[in-house]
Amino acid sequence: MGLRKVNRAGSCAALLGKLYHRGMNGSWPALDAARWQTQPRTAFHLGGVAVGSVATAHVPALRRWPQWVAQNGKGLHLTAPATARVDALAEMNAHLHAEGLIVAWRDETFGLYEPNTGAVLATFERAACRFWGTLTRGAHCNGYVTGADGRPSHLWIARRALSKATDPGKRDNLVGGGVPFGQSPHEALIREGWEEAGLTPQQMQHARAGSILRVDCDVPEGRMVEDVHVYDLELPAAVTPVNQDGEVAEVTRMSIAQATACAAAGEMTTDSALVTLDFLVRHGLLQGALQTTLADRLQVLLRAD
Repeated sequence: MGLRKVNRAGSCAALLGKLYHRGMNGSWPALDAARWQTQPRTAFHLGGVAVGSVATAHVPALRRWPQWVAQNGKGLHLTAPATARVDALAEMNAHLHAEGLIVAWRDETFGLYEPNTGAVLATFERAACRFWGTLTRGAHCNGYVTGADGRPSHLWIARRALSKATDPGKRDNLVGGGVPFGQSPHEALIREGWEEAGLTPQQMQHARAGSILRVDCDVPEGRMVEDVHVYDLELPAAVTPVNQDGEVAEVTRMSIAQATACAAAGEMTTDSALVTLDFLVRHGLLQGALQTTLADRLQVLLRAD
């Protein structure tokens, strides 16, 4: 685990050149990836409502449970009664994981949400969410430092540990993680603030809510559908974040130009690059046509609170 501060202005011109080459037409990789789909999927319903989707190639694996899963012209339907949903999903997910169709295993309980209202219809293992393509919630925080003019001058950017199950080694926001069942996004953010950056609950209480972004895209584990709750936290220049849980390889303080180029070049995870872009747009840190173009493209991802 290492910490670096990147303040060298000499490299900014080259980085901004990369940014404009990739981003001037508004086609940042993360914006395209946020709606990326390469594999056909079959809608997954619960209680008559579409709550997710399953890769069409994996539908045959579910036919061994006719007592819980039915299929018709509209897709798959979980038919287990409400009182049996949790147990039915747990048994199916255990078998699917053993067969390699559910990747990894977190031993974390997530809600199975109605995607339009947020109502919790059941709970199940976090790793299963992407197999079923169900909605999850995430909480990410932009940690920033202001300059003498009172505007953001630097962002703290993390690099994910190589041991991470998803996106190892990719750049990330200072704080970011999934929201487990029973926690609000803000509560999850405070917990993650200590684990990922060594920031106390008192420090994290100063984080201000930004946008909510809906990411809906194919990923190696299946389909990621997540409402990413964005927060901003101003940190004093003297504060250096320190990872506590071993899931971050390093934390780097980048100038706004460097962080922008990093996000635009596809070096960050999709959700983290979008969170960074949202910060840049809300704070008016991009220039002219680029600000307008990217703000317009980001608009389609915004969700109401």
